[in-house]
Amino acid sequence: MLYRCASHAPETGHGAAPPRPRGKRVIDIHCHVYVAEVEPLFGPDEEDEDDTLTGRINAEQHRLTLPALTDPQVRLADMERMGIDVQALSPAPFQYGYWLPPETGREAARTINDRIAALAAGHPDRFVAMGTVPLQEPGMAVAELERCMSELGMRGIEISTHVNGMDLSRAGLDRFFARAEELGALLFMHPIGSSIAQRMDDHYFPNLLGHPIESGLALGHLVFDGTLARHPGLKLCVAHGGGFLHGYWGRLDHAWRQRADCRRHIGRPPSHYLRQVHVDTVVFDPLELGHLIEAWGADRVLLGTDYPFDMGECDPRGLIGRVEHLDEESRALIEGGNAARLLGL
Repeated sequence: MLYRCASHAPETGHGAAPPRPRGKRVIDIHCHVYVAEVEPLFGPDEEDEDDTLTGRINAEQHRLTLPALTDPQVRLADMERMGIDVQALSPAPFQYGYWLPPETGREAARTINDRIAALAAGHPDRFVAMGTVPLQEPGMAVAELERCMSELGMRGIEISTHVNGMDLSRAGLDRFFARAEELGALLFMHPIGSSIAQRMDDHYFPNLLGHPIESGLALGHLVFDGTLARHPGLKLCVAHGGGFLHGYWGRLDHAWRQRADCRRHIGRPPSHYLRQVHVDTVVFDPLELGHLIEAWGADRVLLGTDYPFDMGECDPRGLIGRVEHLDEESRALIEGGNAARLLGL
């Protein structure tokens, strides 16, 4: 099966992605793998019984994307068409399994990690592996992080924006963040759905609005609770352009200057800590991507696709090419240089 929206990518004319730069790799930081073997551990899928329009579309999407999520040959063919040299493989976010009993969550994480590591080992010039850990039990999370990095040769870990409704900065994860910092592991933060469900039951809002809101809330807590201040060397990349905060951090800085309750754990403005964070390019509009690059800096933005889902970017290099006044050095950083540095390639 072909990646469904790849045919919409421009091939010629304004905005077409140029040939890949000689000697430089184009790296996709945001793409997913589905591991069917762990599904029995998760129990029945509530979405299977969702007969709303959104539920039916989601079920059809899963059917259509399953070959790309599981078959490396389908994936490699799509990468060629999209101009991607290397994918950083991460789990499908709906397989985090944080809600499971800790031992079951550890079993699921180990199975997923072994599968992704094997995919990367089978095509070491095209794939690098990122894993998952059972964040519901911090000690197990640290142990699996260490196994991923030392035994499986992974480059990082994908994490959600909260652990069963508990913010990452308040879930007892300081040791996990410290060990990730020590190991140089990249943490790729990717939300799944929305913890604010009351007003998001239609129009795919849990994804469209819920995901960027979740990322904003998670980053807000990581900043204001002092997690990023305590771990200045932590490598963190946030999906979907980092959510909404790149266009609104002036409000956070203003509150820090005006209110003591916004200065309890941090000694510098929130924007200082936000600039430690990296984000991907999955924002779909060149004007918005241009604002993101201006706000975050070209050295903090990484090419991403969200492959192979329908909310993914099918022409990532074309999108970057449509950003006005972007110089070649900045483009090279975004298309692969930043990811190579963070992943240790």
